[in-house]
Amino acid sequence: MSTRVSGPESPVISSRDELVAYLEAGAKPKSDWRIGTEHEKFGFYRQGHGPVPYDGARGIATLLEALHERFCWDDPVTENGNIIALSRRDCPKGGTVSLEPGGQLELSGAPLETVHETCEELRQHLAEVGEVGGELGIGFLGLGF
Repeated sequence: MSTRVSGPESPVISSRDELVAYLEAGAKPKSDWRIGTEHEKFGFYRQGHGPVPYDGARGIATLLEALHERFCWDDPVTENGNIIALSRRDCPKGGTVSLEPGGQLELSGAPLETVHETCEELRQHLAEVGEVGGELGIGFLGLGF
């Protein structure tokens, strides 16, 4: 199924200079440039390597609840009473952790100024998920960056 939504007509580009001008019109000043991390990982039980269900004492819901309680993840997003995402809007670290449609856990990092900041953000996220996941017997396989 297509997700295309009708909208205003795009201009007809008839030269390289018109294309460059069109793209430049959307450019931000260098002072506003940012880098955002997207990191997706699938959870699995370390013993037996089976998939991790949402519910249960060792499920994804328990993992998300522990991240919420233990680390500065607030503003839970729920669907039918189930936590599906956490954010850090009022925390200097920023970002969102969400459960994706394929069952993977995704970090959508805050817009940061340097790749070094994104590296630290990802390192901290993996440490948090690893700590809670380790207690629940859950491992993660990173597949999307």
